[in-house]
Amino acid sequence: MDDKKLRSHEWFGRKGKDGIIYRAWMKKSGIPAHEFDGRPVIGICNTWSELTPCNSHFRDLAEHVKKGVYEAGGFPVEFPVMSLGETLLKPTAMLYRNLASMDTEESIRANPLDGVVLLCGCDKTTPSLVMGACSVDLPTIVVSGGPMLTGKYRGKSISTSDVWRFSDAYRAGEIDDQEMSIAEAGICRSDGHCAVMGTASTMACMVESLGLSLPGNAAIPAPDAARKVLAHHSGSEIVKMVQEDRKLSDILTREAFENAIMVNAAIGGSTNFVIHLLAIAGRIGVDLAIEDFDELSNGIPLLANLQPSGDYFMEDFYYAGGLPAIMKELLPHLHKECMTVNGKTVEENFDEAECYDENIISGMEKPFNEMSGVVVLKGNLTENGAVLKPNAATKSLLKHTGKAVVFEDIDDYKAKINDPDLEIDENSIMVLKNVGPKGYPGMPEVGNMGLPPKLLEKGIKDMVRISDGRMSGTGFGTVVLHVSPESAEGGTLSIVQNGDEIILDVEKRLLQLNVSDKEIEERKKNREATHEELPRGYVQLYQKHVQGAHLGADLDFLRGGSGSYVPKDSH
Repeated sequence: MDDKKLRSHEWFGRKGKDGIIYRAWMKKSGIPAHEFDGRPVIGICNTWSELTPCNSHFRDLAEHVKKGVYEAGGFPVEFPVMSLGETLLKPTAMLYRNLASMDTEESIRANPLDGVVLLCGCDKTTPSLVMGACSVDLPTIVVSGGPMLTGKYRGKSISTSDVWRFSDAYRAGEIDDQEMSIAEAGICRSDGHCAVMGTASTMACMVESLGLSLPGNAAIPAPDAARKVLAHHSGSEIVKMVQEDRKLSDILTREAFENAIMVNAAIGGSTNFVIHLLAIAGRIGVDLAIEDFDELSNGIPLLANLQPSGDYFMEDFYYAGGLPAIMKELLPHLHKECMTVNGKTVEENFDEAECYDENIISGMEKPFNEMSGVVVLKGNLTENGAVLKPNAATKSLLKHTGKAVVFEDIDDYKAKINDPDLEIDENSIMVLKNVGPKGYPGMPEVGNMGLPPKLLEKGIKDMVRISDGRMSGTGFGTVVLHVSPESAEGGTLSIVQNGDEIILDVEKRLLQLNVSDKEIEERKKNREATHEELPRGYVQLYQKHVQGAHLGADLDFLRGGSGSYVPKDSH
């Protein structure tokens, strides 16, 4: 590539005062003059933070990316962006996903970068970085942090999905504080994100299936030396991408998004995949609708036997062949001609992949579960759609009619759920309002509400649960999520009352409140506002501009992009 075509030349290739200002301050770090000879400048966008435990190893991982960049003749520069730690950040990391995407977008656009490596792992760091990068549209490659090693507890394998099981057992009085402490000590044994097919692993699979990472990226455990090797190769690859001007918009076609949806079905990925992929599509300008997830998932069975929908862990998945083995099995269904970051097509990348353990990765002819993917429900209770993950649900509850037990918000739920006098039985349908994007605000992962202790003590393990919130990718159950319009927007969910009959029929894709249209209209007329609008700062901006879950919950003014051009120049 000619030097004049490099963005960084507009900074470092200048003569006189303007050039001195840019180069001299960089040279204070000991960078020799020949580093500014016109070689591609590669930004390493790092979400390392001690407040994001999943990404705690990214300092080291970035060094391996740099080695690859140097090897290919590039000039690496590492920079931080807002990091979102799912386990610590309150009220919910999802509230700040769009803010982190803004940080990423502006940091990339405003600096002398020709290409970008996105270092991400914990749930929201992946979609936020990809969203921001899409709005700039430079050559970009993703390096995920990788899953942690499988946890251990009294000779058994465990991980974060077992948090829900331990919690139910504790609330039912089956285990005590000491036993909980023993389990807690064994869950997280190494660097890396959740060791199951939770949201973080789903996001890593998403970027690989979209073609944004090198093959094998999704499943390599964080402590494995192969993760460092992949980081090194990614550093080299991004230099080639700049030289060949291979941008995000060249890779993220409609067909690439369709591939990702089909792959997500096969791996039993998180329901959060829907809301993040919709947001990414909105940034890159691909027309994607919530209904596409149901349509494209249909006919793709569950091929990965991984928790929370199956038995095994991400470490096992890697040893069994990882995502390449899944992609190979799905090739007849995928758009094989789609281009990926390494310049090869999907078919070229995965045609020779192998499965090494059929107990973990099945073939299409004998899948682990015929039902997979994401079901999109419609009806008077969710005009814009809601989602349910059928392979994580109880089969007998996929067609169910029950009476609503209503919680007006998360505080109401917490106040009532442990009350032995709560009027609820196993046939009831639990309804949680005001946990959507505007109502909470931020749309927390509380949709898989814990069951009341009095039912847990009877051995009840699952019930139909409905909310306008989300569910952790590590969670499971017959849980209807992302109900849109949300309660705070005056959706029908906001006027559901205790005792109302609700019909769930997954086969018919129906979620219906068995109340007349006239009664619904009357209730909405008399409805009072149920959420507080905060008076200042980012949260106020968020509440005013966040779109519904069916559109990806992005901020309305962030859809699309401004490209890489910097309109003003102060020097």
